[in-house]
Amino acid sequence: MRRFWRWNSLAIVFFVLFAAALAADAFAGWKAFNNDAVVHHQETIGFLRYLSTSAFGRNVLENWQSEYLQFTLYILLTVWLIQKGSNESKEPEDVGIESDEQQKVGRHARPDSPWPARASGLPRALYSNSLVIVMAVIWIGSWFGQSVTGRSAYNADQLAHGQAALGWWQYVGTAEFWEETLQNWQSEFLAVGTMVVFSIYLRQRGSPESKPVGAPHTETASEG
Repeated sequence: MRRFWRWNSLAIVFFVLFAAALAADAFAGWKAFNNDAVVHHQETIGFLRYLSTSAFGRNVLENWQSEYLQFTLYILLTVWLIQKGSNESKEPEDVGIESDEQQKVGRHARPDSPWPARASGLPRALYSNSLVIVMAVIWIGSWFGQSVTGRSAYNADQLAHGQAALGWWQYVGTAEFWEETLQNWQSEFLAVGTMVVFSIYLRQRGSPESKPVGAPHTETASEG
């Protein structure tokens, strides 16, 4: 167990933080939901019932989809785009998908390489792009989930005010849906952009997300 913790501590801590934050978010959302119900003279609901509401699903999924969009774009763009001096960038000569020798695939694979890297054709192609494929699938799935739960919550509010409900396509075209979506997207793009630039000039000793403290500003991560 001690070795398991040591080798997996980063993932474990983040998943524990995720679970704690999600639980706290659910509790706070439940309280806010019931407070709003009281203000509008509607029936309050229990915590477990709140977890099945479209309001809770929308709030969670609209954040998930923006996070996975961020990672999907970041993974793809860093294949082809560079930022000189950034710890988040490759060197100009490494732009692109790189050679089989650099990627250690096919006849350049090591004996302990994953079997798809030693294979050819579709298995290697899928494995070579598996990270962005999975990230994109999660992003699209959570974005769709946000649109479905958001539509349900939107229509509940519409009906409560005596207005007509909207179909899925109609809801996806509303300003409310895109306001909620773009609020998250802009913050993710800003966070990644500042990380790329900050890693040129700022340091955190001991972190793999930072260049060595003594590295020049002009040194890109792959040079070190």
